[in-house]
Amino acid sequence: MRLSRIFPQTVLGLDIGSTTVKVTVLDEQNNCLFRCYQRHYSDIRATVEDVLKQTKNALGDIKVKMAITGSGGLSLSGHIGVDFVQEVIACTKAVEYFIPQTDVVIELGGEDAKITYFGQVMEQRMNGACAGGTGAFIDQMALLLHTNAKGLDDMAKYYKIIYPIASRCGVFAKTDIQPLLNQGAAREDLAASIFQAVVNQAISGLACGKPIRGNIAFLGGPLHFLPQLRKAFIRTLNLTEETAILPENAHYYVSNGCALVAKEEGSKEILPLSALIQRVEALSLTDIKEKKGLKPLFVDKEELAAFRKRHNQAKAGQKQLSEAKGNLYLGIDAGSTTSKAVLMDEEKNIVYSHYESNRGEPLDLCVKILSEIYQTLPVEAKIVNAAVTGYGEDLIKAALKVDIGEVETMADRKSVV
Repeated sequence: MRLSRIFPQTVLGLDIGSTTVKVTVLDEQNNCLFRCYQRHYSDIRATVEDVLKQTKNALGDIKVKMAITGSGGLSLSGHIGVDFVQEVIACTKAVEYFIPQTDVVIELGGEDAKITYFGQVMEQRMNGACAGGTGAFIDQMALLLHTNAKGLDDMAKYYKIIYPIASRCGVFAKTDIQPLLNQGAAREDLAASIFQAVVNQAISGLACGKPIRGNIAFLGGPLHFLPQLRKAFIRTLNLTEETAILPENAHYYVSNGCALVAKEEGSKEILPLSALIQRVEALSLTDIKEKKGLKPLFVDKEELAAFRKRHNQAKAGQKQLSEAKGNLYLGIDAGSTTSKAVLMDEEKNIVYSHYESNRGEPLDLCVKILSEIYQTLPVEAKIVNAAVTGYGEDLIKAALKVDIGEVETMADRKSVV
């Protein structure tokens, strides 16, 4: 139902996070009139304009007191003349109002993670510049399994084994996950292991030994949308139904608190939504600092041509596989994300090569490569020896009975020498 009347003491909290924009509109009794959650894909201005228009479409052109919070909100608040609320203050306000029995809050966002201890003195622990163990980390790991965060959660329901996965950094986690993928580990087990890594990062990296006890509330988008991630926290912390607080709309708690702060401490300016939308629309690209580009790799076409000529001198000879004769030698590199294969003759001419993403299935790709080779291989030629290197070395060597397994650095040195 469209609400077009003007609500007295209506407040709007806008939370601009690292990956999403959230809106909460509260009436004079702090009842929620409207809420909206949307990814901004780094286009904050357009997304804020869109969510404010959605609010206006739902409630009419009502007048509101407004405040902005979140890691991406400080600059925008100054441009449109709206009060800024620090997100720790906003979240604390919402927790104290809606779930006052809380002793500890664990909050995961797109690129940040926090643990807040309530008591006589409030204390908060937050991650640094690295987004390890956050929503962005989960999205990145989901891509390795060719799914999204929701798909990861669905797979984690059926896990049997938890593998140790680093979560301090996505690079470290990838070096743990990719070999397991290449060795045939179940994706369900890897999905649950990724969630457990997030839990371990929060408890060890943020709590740093301080006990997490009492009533624990779970807030933020990842913990709201991913039940298996919540279960991993509950399982690790030995929580019960009474001590685990799972608030409804946990992903809106910061915008809820922002609205509460706006009501009590915000500026006295009350504006119709249309006026706020106009202020956002008025922002242009001139409000964004221009970034200087990097110097080009090559000054001109002549320099590029010289580079190509120099590098082409170290190029192996090429022949068609259909023309190959005699003994041939196969090299396979089963890497972390791609698999490469080269077939050479006695004179070290390349008669076949293949480069393709393995999509987490290096064995299937290697079987495809071999099938492709044997379909064209002349009767006058035969593969007399083969070697494999890379993350999937052990799997490919065992499955395809490859003659030699070699360390990547030694294989690379051999090709250079």
